[in-house]
This record gives sequence, structure tokens and C-alpha cells, in this order.
Amino acid sequence: MKSRPADRIFFGLSFGSAVAIMVILAAVALFLIIQALPAITANWKTNSELNTGPTGAFSSFWAYVGPLIFGTLWVSAIALVIGAPIAIGIALFISHYAPRRLAGILGYLIDLLAAVPSIVFGLWGIIVIRPLLLPLTDWLNHNLGFIPIFGGAPSSTGSTIFAGAVVLAVMILPIISSISREIFLQTPRLHEEAALALGATKWEMIRLAVFPYARSGVVSAILLGLGRALGETMAIALIISPSVLVSFFVLTEGQNSQTIAANIALNFPISTPLQRGALIGTGLMLFVITLAVNFIARALVARSAPGRSKRPRGPRKVRDRSIGMVMATTEVAGVIPTGQTGGEHS
Repeated sequence: MKSRPADRIFFGLSFGSAVAIMVILAAVALFLIIQALPAITANWKTNSELNTGPTGAFSSFWAYVGPLIFGTLWVSAIALVIGAPIAIGIALFISHYAPRRLAGILGYLIDLLAAVPSIVFGLWGIIVIRPLLLPLTDWLNHNLGFIPIFGGAPSSTGSTIFAGAVVLAVMILPIISSISREIFLQTPRLHEEAALALGATKWEMIRLAVFPYARSGVVSAILLGLGRALGETMAIALIISPSVLVSFFVLTEGQNSQTIAANIALNFPISTPLQRGALIGTGLMLFVITLAVNFIARALVARSAPGRSKRPRGPRKVRDRSIGMVMATTEVAGVIPTGQTGGEHS
């Protein structure tokens, strides 16, 4: 069929938008490479700009960026450990337990957290979270100090990786909770009703029908939350008292690993041109890490998309539609006593 002018215009706008995204992404990557290449290839030991100031203690670019990559991944991982279970619990409560009116209000409030600026979270972390966590910090150090991450001299001000991770955990709640909630709601009603019909409790229904179906989507939501945590700047810069080193301590002060984004924000105004190139190079590494995380998340979303497989992932006793399998399952569950599945049941 001959396309109409409106169709051609709409296709052109859509195609142009898609191309523009690729061009912008390529332009950002090219800018970072061009700006960072002189610092990456320079001899840091002999260069007068690079062997002084914020880059002076390092022999090469990779020795400089290595601890920053570790610090970025370390604080983000702790934030995920704290925030992901809470976000999934919130999503599960909103989707399967809360009354409809309450669920709508809670979902709206959780989504509002995404609109709070990072600087506000940072100030909240300084004024509220750091003093609030001091008793917990002392308790963890006193009772669990034999575990390496809780060892060392505890901070007296609260400027720790632990405090920064708690604030980051709150910041990633909206992303993980919103995506997980939508995925939980997409679980086929037939799976849930089949589990309940077999005598499962509501928690057993969720464990046997909802979680297996939503597993890939929840993992992708967690990875998208990780992408938000990796690029966070102001909250970490305000809360943590960092150093460019590899340290697993989370309760100490002055031995906290620095993150890439916070390091750029703190040192960019006082850097020389070549030192700024080194900072841009660390930004290039963060760009690559963030792209990798988002690619993995998108791949997992694609795997869990409707129609990807002939039948959704899940326990066999829920998805199998064979009458014989249903009867066998009910025997195992104790709903129908063993030996009474013959005759009219078979």
C-alpha cells in the first residue's frame, strides 16, 4: 500500500530521534576519549603536571583510576545489598497485599523520591543519617569487628562508606521498586489462581508463581538501580570522608574508598589542564561501566519480555496444564489424600 504523507513524516521523526540518540552517545564517548587520551598516555612519573596535586601520588593513569573504580563499585554494591530487598518488599506489598487506595498512595510517594535532588539527599545524610547511624556503627564495630569490613577504628563523625551507602540505598528505591511493582503485576493470573487452587497460602503462591515469573525483570531492575548508584556525585561527596585507596572498611573515617563521580566533583576546579584530562579519563571509565550495566539490564528485560518464550518460566506444577500432573501435585501437597486420585479423578 502506498504510504501517506503523515506516515512518512512520523517515520522520519521517529527514525531521526533514534539516530540522534546514537549520535549523541557516540559524541559523548568521542569527547571523553579525545580529552582523556593525553593524560592516559602520558608518563606520570616525569610529567610536572601529573606528579603533583591530586594525581601526584600515582605512577600511571591505571594506578590512579583503579582505586576509584573499586570505590565506586564497592559503595554501590553495599547500597544494593541494603536497598534492593527493601525496594522489592515495597513493590510486593503494593502489588499483592495493600488495598487498592493505599497501594496507589504508596506508589505515588515512592515515585516522588526520584524527584528529590541529589544535593537534598546529601544534606539529609549529613544532618540526619550520620548522627543517627553512630550508635549502630559503634555496635557493629564492637560486636562484629572480627569481620574485616566492620574492623578498624570507628568514625566519630559518621563520615563513613556505610552512611553513604544508606543514602544511596534510599536514592535507588524508586527505580527498583517501580520496575519490580510493574513486573509483579504482569504475572499471569492463571498462575496465581492455580497455586491458590492447589491449597497454597498467599506467600507460597508468591514464592511459587510470582517470583519465578518476575526473576529476570527484578534482576534488571536491580541493575538499573546500580546504574543510578554508580553515577551519584553530590550525596557521596558531602557524606563520605574519602581517600583514593582500596579499602574494605565501611565504618572508618579517612580510610573510605573514593568514588569516580565524587572525585571529579571535588578535584575538577583545582586541577591543571592535564589533571583535568586525567579526571575526564576516570569519567570515561565510569561511562564504560555504566553502559555495560545498562546493556546487561536491557538484555535481561528482553529475555523476560512477553512472547520471548513459548511459556513463561515458573514451577512445573503451576504451569503444567496436565490433569494428571495437577492431581499428582495435589497429592504431594496433601490436598487430596493419596490413593483417592483414581476413578472419577483420573
